Amino acid sequence: MPQPQNLSRRSFAGLSLAAVGAFALTACNSQAQDSSASGDSQKVIVGVVSENETHRALAKLAKEKHGIDVEIRNFTEYTQPNPALDNGDIDMNWFQHIAYLADYNQSAGKDLTLIGTTEIIPLPLYSKVYDDVSKFQKGDTVAIPNDTVNQARAINVLVEAGLLTLNKETIRPEPRDIDEAASTVKVQPVAAQQTVNALESVQGAVINNTFSADAGIDTNTALYKDDPSADSAKPFVNGFAVRREDLENETYKKIADLYHEQAVLDESAKLSSGTSVPVQLESEEIEETLKQYQDVIAKQGA
Repeated sequence: MPQPQNLSRRSFAGLSLAAVGAFALTACNSQAQDSSASGDSQKVIVGVVSENETHRALAKLAKEKHGIDVEIRNFTEYTQPNPALDNGDIDMNWFQHIAYLADYNQSAGKDLTLIGTTEIIPLPLYSKVYDDVSKFQKGDTVAIPNDTVNQARAINVLVEAGLLTLNKETIRPEPRDIDEAASTVKVQPVAAQQTVNALESVQGAVINNTFSADAGIDTNTALYKDDPSADSAKPFVNGFAVRREDLENETYKKIADLYHEQAVLDESAKLSSGTSVPVQLESEEIEETLKQYQDVIAKQGA
């Protein structure tokens, strides 16, 4: 995300992302050919937010295994890599999950997609009052991120934990969709970066792992995390985004596939304090989830 990792992990919870990693590739390579066949080295610019060892490990493997020169283009804001990809400044980006991309596509009227998936970072619920999720009392307050992408995911976490009940079924719930009478807790939306501070004044908080890591919170103390294998988690799977016309680009596919090499997975695990869960969704699953999420956004905005 947005954890836009991501976005990387800060993006979606500063997201989730999830977050939420990030990479960028130049548009001039949209017709790039397999270097192993041509014998020529090629350069692909992959756009990221907050460059780290995971990105560098993948770039190293791209050169060693496929002769592809991956140039990392580092962005300072999660709002930057998607417009850069759309206008051709980069060929790919690696910083966001499906939900964040759907939100961008819908708001900007674009049609970017994912060429491959990487990981999901479970979103945790913490408390300084209780040591078990079952101990929350009627009327307790839980702080959640107030950005639409992470807010929806946080509400779903609390639904899965048995603390909230919705008045309708939706993959992108808003506070207005909560059945307060049937729920145990109330939610208090705050800026994602303030969820850590909010933990001091409320009974619980849903905190993206980037902010919890910055605050020195041990991820093992989380009372609950969403299930990365559940269908409801699919929108928060991170991946490599490309322009739709590049969806069949074999060079870009090879780069995306390298995420699942052990050397890259090891670096990602270190970065996430062991919380990242590798995920490889089929292209059909990616497209279905992206479309479904965009459709929900469109209906909510109608």
